[in-house]
Amino acid sequence: MKTKILFVCLGNICRSPAAEGILRHMVARSGLEDRIEADSAGTYAGHAGELPDPRMRRAAARRGYDLTHRARRIRREDFHAFDRIVVMDDANYENVHRLAPSRDCAGKIFRMTDFCRRSARTCVPDPYYEGDEGFELVLDLLEEGCEGLLDELRNRSRD
Repeated sequence: MKTKILFVCLGNICRSPAAEGILRHMVARSGLEDRIEADSAGTYAGHAGELPDPRMRRAAARRGYDLTHRARRIRREDFHAFDRIVVMDDANYENVHRLAPSRDCAGKIFRMTDFCRRSARTCVPDPYYEGDEGFELVLDLLEEGCEGLLDELRNRSRD
């Protein structure tokens, strides 16, 4: 049975599709495609159908990640389709938590930084209004968080 992870940010054009692409890359590199699946969504539907922000695609491509996801808004049925919903910041956490159809579903919501072991940051900042450094910082945090998440999923499957 696959573990399904949904990454969520505001518009689903920067942080969450990058997290999806990074985790997919790590899963493929580890040979775990049959056990772990990733997707992403946003709490805002204004970018629905769009590719990730070109600046994020360029920054991710420099690290070997191909971001091809089309933006979509999180749906009520996502709470039943995914095992974990991983949000990027406190505003995303509150918005997604309000959408949760039950306490059990709300228990699936985690912050990306919950999986970061080196960084002391409590959120993954939105790079949309930042320069190139903002996108690089976000990718650093997402790589760290995806490593931690993947390690946790591997350890859980051994139990």
